[in-house]
Amino acid sequence: MEVRNCRKCGRIFNYVVGPHICPSCREKIEAKFQEVKEYIRENKGASIPEISEVCGVETSQIHQWIREERLVFADDSPVGINCENCGATIKTGRFCEKCKANMTNMLKSSIAKPKAPRPETKKDPKDNPRMRFLDH
Repeated sequence: MEVRNCRKCGRIFNYVVGPHICPSCREKIEAKFQEVKEYIRENKGASIPEISEVCGVETSQIHQWIREERLVFADDSPVGINCENCGATIKTGRFCEKCKANMTNMLKSSIAKPKAPRPETKKDPKDNPRMRFLDH
């Protein structure tokens, strides 16, 4: 275990895994997440700046939750973010479905498939054209 300073409040805490945030700040962020999630449920057409203002959460934090696929906007919602690869509008995650499929295909094709071993054919020593010596 490591001892670290919280990036939000500066307090010292025992760091185990995840973001460098103390348990107290993590609980506060989770409470804000639940508030944002509930607000989106009640106000389906709300924009990210509106959600940020009403809930008191930075837009960057909302974008992070969307990229982590913790927040998903409805298909009919005008809210969306851009695919990191092609720029298409998406409702959650980092990449659109087309780019995900393309990356999956590229990864699959980059992995070399093992080739079947060729069966060895035994050659008859008489067929070998080299010169042979016999011992007497």
